[in-house]
Amino acid sequence: MLRRSASLVKCFKKPNLKHHTITGFHSSHFASPWIAFGTGTALYQKDAEKAIRLAIDNGFTHLDGAQVYANEDTLGNGIVASGKSRSELFITTKLGKLQPGATPKSALQESLRQIKVDYVDLYLIHQPSNHVGKLKETWKGMEEAQKAGLTKSIGVSNFTADHLKSILEVATIPPAVNQVEAHPYVWKALQPNLAIHDQYKIVTSSYGGLSPLFRGKGGPLDPVVEQIRARLEKTRGAPVSDGQVLNKWLQQKGVLVVTTSSKAERIREYLDTQNVPELTPEEIALIDTTGGKLHQRYFPGNWPPE
Repeated sequence: MLRRSASLVKCFKKPNLKHHTITGFHSSHFASPWIAFGTGTALYQKDAEKAIRLAIDNGFTHLDGAQVYANEDTLGNGIVASGKSRSELFITTKLGKLQPGATPKSALQESLRQIKVDYVDLYLIHQPSNHVGKLKETWKGMEEAQKAGLTKSIGVSNFTADHLKSILEVATIPPAVNQVEAHPYVWKALQPNLAIHDQYKIVTSSYGGLSPLFRGKGGPLDPVVEQIRARLEKTRGAPVSDGQVLNKWLQQKGVLVVTTSSKAERIREYLDTQNVPELTPEEIALIDTTGGKLHQRYFPGNWPPE
């Protein structure tokens, strides 16, 4: 099992990370690489060891797992096989549906056994729908897991503004993160969420951020992304991809991006986004307004009907 280093707390407060660190209006107590490698979607219920090795070997340090993905053990195998020390990595996992008699703390203890570490950096409630009528109680259980030293930070995923308001009524530790589907086609609909995130210094994390490119071809964003991509490529004097345009948009919004790929070239491209020139305020506004012309969720099952 990978153990906590004596200098971990100091390292966590002032992380020595290669990627952009979430700062600014976000929580002063939470720091993370700006981009994470996820083990859901294509890796759901599959052996993740090779993918994790590939991600770490090519520069990822933030790894995003979940109990429901049913691959925490192979996530752990990939970490062990990488040879990376625990203090070099940022590990996230998420609470699934609680079994009878289980608590967020006991569920995390099992995750730690699977991942082969003695703590995670971030522990999220994966779906509010798994805890109907018990959301406040579940959040208090998350706080207990953090107080026990099993996780550095706690947060949520797929929480609407109303879900957030509910747990904030009882929270002594506010969520550090809310991981939601986030891209230009839902950014307008996320405004109630973003207002609460801003008020309580909750980091917005995204999954499905490139869905307009991979699942929504032919939408109004296509020509805008191409126009900006061409400008960035000319400015940079090196190739820039459509995916880097949207990831740069998310990064400049202060969003923690969760993505995945089975290809080393694509993984390096994602990480290379930090080297792409910044979008201008006008380009960011153009993506915002163009995305606002179409409301499209690609993971509708994760959000209440709108």
